[in-house]
Amino acid sequence: MEVLARYGTEAQKKEWLTPLMNAEIRSAFSMTEKGVASSDATNIQTSIRKEGNEIVINGHKWWISGAGDPRCKVHLVMGKSDPNNLSKYAQQSIVIVPANTPGVRVIRPMKVMGYDDAPEGHCEVIYENVRVPERNLIAGWGRGFEVIQGRLGPGRIHHCMRSIGLAQRALDIMLERVTDPSRKTFGKHLYQHGTVVANIAKSRAEIEGARLLVLSAAHQIDRVKAKGALKEIGIAKVGLALITMPMQLIIRPSGPDEVHIQQIGERELKRASSLRAASEKAKKKETGLFEKYGVKARL
Repeated sequence: MEVLARYGTEAQKKEWLTPLMNAEIRSAFSMTEKGVASSDATNIQTSIRKEGNEIVINGHKWWISGAGDPRCKVHLVMGKSDPNNLSKYAQQSIVIVPANTPGVRVIRPMKVMGYDDAPEGHCEVIYENVRVPERNLIAGWGRGFEVIQGRLGPGRIHHCMRSIGLAQRALDIMLERVTDPSRKTFGKHLYQHGTVVANIAKSRAEIEGARLLVLSAAHQIDRVKAKGALKEIGIAKVGLALITMPMQLIIRPSGPDEVHIQQIGERELKRASSLRAASEKAKKKETGLFEKYGVKARL
């Protein structure tokens, strides 16, 4: 929805965004590929080429979220349309592909960390000589990388919000269980045993901490758009992933935590020079004040 809302033409929005917003259909974003390090989107090898007034797509994708859902009616497929372009960020394009287009084959649902959430989960998909009209191109030729950068940040925030809701529901169920009179053991409620109360408090603290991380990231997106909020988005996404492993079913397909951690660290390191300059400035001011008032530093 994010891609169509921000980059789609009015015709594309009418055909696909409106039914998506009305929950009449579902969509799949098809980027990650078998055989290449897809956390770096410039490695994508799926072929997207113009032939007459049509676009022809050939490629092998996997970990495509939602492709197996029977309600999924449209794929947004990313591939290389200009592999020889000197800029590796202008080689990709994104195309709207109706799920029932000849040549689209959903091979199988996959597992994340051993968990299987088929058929709504993450699928292996092959596009073989898939043909769609050129009007299905999103934003324009060579703008695929730009589009995914605009999509991934808000997409991760959506995952985080759903994960917080899941964590909150899990805590609610735990509270109902530990206070259920029918579940007394040795004459006590479950919450009266051991460290149950401490675990409840820890869970509440983790949920509230995650909620504030997501709120901070969403605020930054509103202020400076997704591109300017990449650090905050990465922190929120990694923070949510630490709550519980099953949430990786939702969060992991939006990109490996290791990449986001690297990005967070790199953005923090960029602050070092300005912090050093501020420290030097404060030190000079401090030295000047010491000299002015004849005070000697202890160290």
